[in-house]
Amino acid sequence: MRGALALLAALLATPAAADEVGAWQALREGGHVALVRHASTVAGLGDPAGYTLEDCATQRNLSGAGREEARRLGARFREHGVRIAKVYASPWCRCRDTAVEAFGRAEAWPPLGSFFEAPWKADDYTRRVRERIAWYATHPPGGTVVMVTHNVNIAALTRLSVGAGEVVVVRPDGCCGLRVVGRIAAEARS
Repeated sequence: MRGALALLAALLATPAAADEVGAWQALREGGHVALVRHASTVAGLGDPAGYTLEDCATQRNLSGAGREEARRLGARFREHGVRIAKVYASPWCRCRDTAVEAFGRAEAWPPLGSFFEAPWKADDYTRRVRERIAWYATHPPGGTVVMVTHNVNIAALTRLSVGAGEVVVVRPDGCCGLRVVGRIAAEARS
C-alpha cells in the first residue's frame, strides 16, 4: 500500500515538474512572456479603503517575506540563464516592488493594474495585454518579457489562478490569443 501511494504521488507530481522544466526552457529560449503574480503581501485582501496608486503607504504592500521571495525569484531566473529583455509591472506598489526586487527594474504599465474592484476595466486591460504579447511575436525583444501583475489579471488571460510569486509562461497564439507553455511554482518559503 505504501509503495502504491508513493508511486501515485510521483505520477501526480510528474506533470507539474515537466511543466516547470518546459517553462524554464521556454524562458531561456526567449520570445516568451513570464506573467508573474506579485510576491506575498501583508495580510488582507484587496487594498484599504481610500488607497491611491501614488502613495504606497495607503496600499497593501509586500511583506518582508514577500520581498525575500521576489529576490529569490530573480535569483532563480539568473540561475536558469534567463535573459530579461523588458520588465513591465502593474502600477500597484506590490507589483512594482516585486519587479524591482527580482529584476532590478520595472516600467509601470496601467493595463497590468488590478481590476478586482473595477471589473468594467477587465476586457480593455486583458485585450491590451494580449495585443502587446502578440506584438512581441513579430518584434522579438531579444529575451524574455516579464509582466508582474495580479491574480485577477493572470486568470483573465490564462484561466489559471496562481499563488503569490507564481509564474505562468505564455506565448502568442494567433492574432490575440495566448498559449500557456508552463508554470513555475513559487519557491517554497523557508
